Parts: sequence; structure tokens; C-alpha cells
Amino acid sequence: MANLQTFERTEYQQVKADLHRKILDRLDLEKLGRTPSDAAREEVLLLIRNTVNSEAVPLSFAERERLSREILDEIFGLGPLEPLLKDPTISDILVNRYNKVYVERAGKLEPTGLSFKDDAHLMQIIDRIVSRIGRRVDESSPMVDARLADGSRVNAIIPPLAIDGPCLSIRRFGRDPITARNMIENKSLTEPMLELLSAMVKGRLNFLISGGTGAGKTTLLNVLSSYIPNSDRIVTIEDAAELQLKQEHVVRLETRPPNIEGKGAVRQRQLVINSLRMRPDRIVVGEVRGEEAFDMLQAMNTGHEGSLTTVHANTPRDALARIENMCSMANLNIPERAMRHQIAAAIHAVVQVSRLSDGTRKVITIAEVTGMEGDVICMQDIFVFDRQGIDETGKVRGAFRANGIRPKFADRLATAGCRLRPALFESRMEV
Repeated sequence: MANLQTFERTEYQQVKADLHRKILDRLDLEKLGRTPSDAAREEVLLLIRNTVNSEAVPLSFAERERLSREILDEIFGLGPLEPLLKDPTISDILVNRYNKVYVERAGKLEPTGLSFKDDAHLMQIIDRIVSRIGRRVDESSPMVDARLADGSRVNAIIPPLAIDGPCLSIRRFGRDPITARNMIENKSLTEPMLELLSAMVKGRLNFLISGGTGAGKTTLLNVLSSYIPNSDRIVTIEDAAELQLKQEHVVRLETRPPNIEGKGAVRQRQLVINSLRMRPDRIVVGEVRGEEAFDMLQAMNTGHEGSLTTVHANTPRDALARIENMCSMANLNIPERAMRHQIAAAIHAVVQVSRLSDGTRKVITIAEVTGMEGDVICMQDIFVFDRQGIDETGKVRGAFRANGIRPKFADRLATAGCRLRPALFESRMEV
């Protein structure tokens, strides 16, 4: 056969597996471990090419090179995932089954046509990922969160919980972090909105970034964290480390899952409480999911102004309701009105981000928390994105609009040296 198109997928995978096994038999793995990684890769690639060329396989030169690279990825990397991890345009890699691999580009999902040999091959790659950071995945612990060397977040779930075989999800983080300028060029927000948000960070306001899965909450948090002064001591708390703060005075904390006996877990709430003893100027929680929300509010109310966090919610009001629900998980029997008063006192604003139907991500609302009226937390929208429909190419049309309302916290910002221009709250931009 002259080319790979006439090669059945299963036959190709079998040839690759056989060659992989032969090459492993010829390698001195102990010696390889002592060799610098680049030199080891070159040495192994030469051996692979010689082995492939010596085999009577019906492949062209280009196909033999591809086969050599794939076997090299099997030995040193993550197999079929390696070319996807090298593609900067891919933001998510989703393995539904060993033979169904999807990626997300520009907010849209698409199939790749790539495949693992079988479930065992996929399990081998999952084990390789999680073992590098001291985690494990097996029948007694069939779910795991991990991260790759480049900071990408990994979630794996295997049988018996995953009915059709092992399932792997990788959330990518680009080598070059998105900047505020990138967000303006991508029309995720406008210059006046960024001016307001940067002033809120510099002026030490507490606010939430709210949105759905994949809406860009962590990306926006990374962008806004760049406005924190370099002199501030920052403590970050995350389930899986994703934040990329550039300041010098940063302490990064990460939760720990239970060990094989089910002991030793360290939850976010414990880290938030511990962080208060570390003399932080600001506390940044990657995402509040449970009872740690109450301790986060306490920190915001007791001298740790300028603290930031994200929360899963569809609207700013839903975000505050979720915070209230999470605080109730702490079982402190605080009256509902007192809890809402704490929320209204601690949080100055909610920034809502959303991934729209065309795959674009936008800041759709910046809402100020103005206080309490009776038992209700009052809010007012400072900036909104008005959706006006979809054009013939499927792109969402709309306009960023200021509501003409000067926020109540403007005086507080002015006291901190961050004066807001009156024209800021009269802007409008079509996209």
C-alpha cells in the first residue's frame, strides 16, 4: 500500500504498537533517565527511525516520519495529544472515548479524527499525567483533577463512573497570557469598561467575576490582577493552580485531595482561614464553590480590601444568591438578613462574563452592589452589553453601553487616587 489512507486505522495502530514494543526492548531506560532530555529525545528518535526504516511496512517517507514522531510522543509525551497540546489555537481538548477526540477553537467544538489505540492506551496516558503530580486514578478513586507542566487543567473520570470508557478533559492556558489589550482587540470589553475595572482593582474594591463554564472568568481575573500594585502581598487559593500573577510578592496555595485511605484532604475553606494568618494585603480565590465563601466575606469585611474571586452564575443577582447559598453551607445559623447584610457590605460589584452563541466571550454586565433595602440586596448596572441579534455569518451583533449612572463607589475610588472621568459613563460602542 502506498499511503496511509489505504491503511486501516486498526492496522496502523497495531504496527505502531508493535514498533513501540520493539523500541522499548532496545532502549536502556536507566541510562536514558540520566541523559539530558533534549539529547535523550534525539537519541531515541534516531533509534526509532532506524527501526521503522528496517521494518517492511508499506509507508512513504513522510508517513514513516509521522510514525516515528508518534512513537517518540508515546515514549516521552502524551501520545496522540501531543500535536494538540502544541497547537496554540486550541483552548480545550475533550476525549469522550478512546476514538472520539474533540477540540475547541475560537469557542467552537470540532472533531479531530485522532484516536488512541484502545481504552488501555488512553488509561496509560491518563496515568502518566496524574502520576507526575503525585495523584492517582483507579477504581477506588475514579475521578481526578490534575495539571500539566504548562499549567493546563486536567480532569479525568474512568469506569465504573464513566460508562463508555475513560474520559479526559484538558482546559488549555496559552503560553502567552491574554492581556487587557487583547481583550479590547477581541471586543470582549471596551476601553471605558477596562478603565473602570482597573480603577476598581487599584482602588481596592472587592468584587466577584461571575459566569458559566468556559466563559473566561479566570482569564479576566488574570488580566485584572495585573493592576494590583507590586508592593501588595497577595495570597492565591485554588483547587487547581491556574492563576498567572506577575507580581513579585505572591504566595500560591492549592487544595489537596484525600490520600488512598481517604485522609489528609485540605479544602479551600482551610486554606482561606490559614491565609488570614499570613498577613495578606489581598486574597485571590480562584473560584468559590462551598463554605469557604463565608470566610472570604469575613476577610473582605476585616481589612483585606481588594480581594477577588470568581463564581459560577448566569447573572450578577444569581451570583449573590449563590454566595448566600454557599455561606449557608458553613452551618453557622446566621439569620438570612444578617447574611445578606454581610454580602452587601463586603462586595462592591459583580462583573458578569459570558460565552455567546458564536463562541466569543464578552463582559456583558458590570453591576454595583449599592446596599440593602429591607431584606433585598440592591444593585445597579453601570455597563451592559445589549444583544441585538445574529448576522448572516452567525456572529452576535450588539453594543456595549454605559447606563449613565455614576457608581456610589466613585467617591471611594477618588479618595484612593483613582478618579473616574464623567464621560466614562456615557459611552457606547457597536460590535
